[in-house]
Amino acid sequence: MNRILVAAIAAASPFFAASTVQAEAKSDFALAWSIYVGWMPWGYADDSGILDKWADKYGISIDVERLDYIPSIEQFTSGAFDAVTATNMDILAIPGFTNIDTTALIIGDYSNGNDAVLTRDGASLESLSGAEVNLVELSVSQYLLDRAMQMKGLADAIPVNTSDADLAALWAAGGTDAVVTWNPIVSELVDTGTATNVFDSAAIPGEIIDMLNVHTDVLTDNPDFGKALVGAWYEVMALMAEDSAEGAAAREAMGIDSGTDLAGYEAQLASTEMFYDGVGAVALAEDEGLKATMEIVHEWLLKVTPEDLLPLEPVGVAFPDGTTIGAAENVVLRFDSSFMKMYIEGML
Repeated sequence: MNRILVAAIAAASPFFAASTVQAEAKSDFALAWSIYVGWMPWGYADDSGILDKWADKYGISIDVERLDYIPSIEQFTSGAFDAVTATNMDILAIPGFTNIDTTALIIGDYSNGNDAVLTRDGASLESLSGAEVNLVELSVSQYLLDRAMQMKGLADAIPVNTSDADLAALWAAGGTDAVVTWNPIVSELVDTGTATNVFDSAAIPGEIIDMLNVHTDVLTDNPDFGKALVGAWYEVMALMAEDSAEGAAAREAMGIDSGTDLAGYEAQLASTEMFYDGVGAVALAEDEGLKATMEIVHEWLLKVTPEDLLPLEPVGVAFPDGTTIGAAENVVLRFDSSFMKMYIEGML
């Protein structure tokens, strides 16, 4: 999954996006998702009929499409989709920085080792100060590298923009001694015996968050859409968490759909903090630590985003308790725990 933060902002003009997103009561909705360990359940929900069952319960229909990551967020920003899978960084950077008001409806997981800084021949993280590191620039990978160097009090490394599709081949050819990437590439390189994990997302728990996001006006006018999404998601989560033949079959189907197998998918799940029952997701959404995380993310985005792609006016992020960071008068991202609580309380 190419989790690029700001490369697509220019393609999502605030004037174009704002003119195409229309709030209205409706019955037909569209969701876009991308291949990643924490988002494979959406494909399964669609293929298994679970999502249709929940949509039927609320008298609506939900069309599901799998797209490449950045195009999915671009199309969400333009109004072509009502919901999209994206990280907390990307949803703030792309629709947020183009003044599209979005609600984080479901916190599915956070990366807990899926993203990593890798060096060759056991070289230390300290050796990367002032050194070139291959990664997808302006991405979660660059965020992770910057956080690693900051936390260790080290001078910045020099990011060298490299497609995630090229990183494994570049490493195999000896064309780089340090990369930052995500699973399954991390596991692939570590398994060669030539790569050492010197820092990963387990060191910054709760910072790289994988979410399902919806247009705020669509959710406001159509709360049943949110209920159907949350109900379907947690039905799949309950199945995934089962230590049963049915649970294993569901996980295997997700693994195959993502290009691996049951063992490969479960290895990725092991470095992902999945919130199977919703309780942990609500706790994260309502935790004071999320505000601190989003302050860090917001400041980092303002630092790395090219000047001509910065938002035309300051933007803000709102939390379930009503507090905000950034510009309270221009909130573009809202963390909402209410629908997840409906599931936990048996109200869906």
